[in-house]
Amino acid sequence: MPDHLITDLPSLEALFGPVAAPSIAKETDHLHPLYARWIEQSRFAVLATSGAHGLDVSPRGDAGPLVRIVDEHTLLLPERRGNNRIDSLRNLIGDPRVSLIFLIPGVGETLRVRGRAQISVDPALLDSFAVDGKRPICVLRIAVDKVFFQCARAILRSRLWRREEHDTAQAPSPGTMLAALTAGGIDGHSYDSALPQRQRESLY
Repeated sequence: MPDHLITDLPSLEALFGPVAAPSIAKETDHLHPLYARWIEQSRFAVLATSGAHGLDVSPRGDAGPLVRIVDEHTLLLPERRGNNRIDSLRNLIGDPRVSLIFLIPGVGETLRVRGRAQISVDPALLDSFAVDGKRPICVLRIAVDKVFFQCARAILRSRLWRREEHDTAQAPSPGTMLAALTAGGIDGHSYDSALPQRQRESLY
């Protein structure tokens, strides 16, 4: 019902109460050495962007570390091969703001970074990120604005790292979803059969 909706900031803040002191103290405008050390252990992050066509959030992963730390205000994130939708990159052309959540398997806390990104195709920079002779398509140069760690409650509630508790057999396969979405135009079985090898051959 409309009278049950929160539509103003004072009502929202009253609903949750004051922010705890540690939650304020943990926020910095740069990469504290401990935050830098945390990021160096991360091989996976989720990247959020905003643009003319709406919001986007997508995963980023590498063999580790995922990003390169230039200094306490700058991160470099290589853009590896993907599906060529480039939703995140399209957004960055019009709006440089980004937000990242870095994860480490088995660790409940996550690390959040907010900043502004530029898309670089500097040949020397691309060469420096090459894997098996294959360069990334571009590199995001991220100017850091805010950094803080997120408490473990969400990870603990979801039991994310307890693999034995997740019934992955019930998740539809990529081929199953594509076959349904295309009304059989894509052969789901053939797609699923070829996918593992295709992914292995196109990681970089």
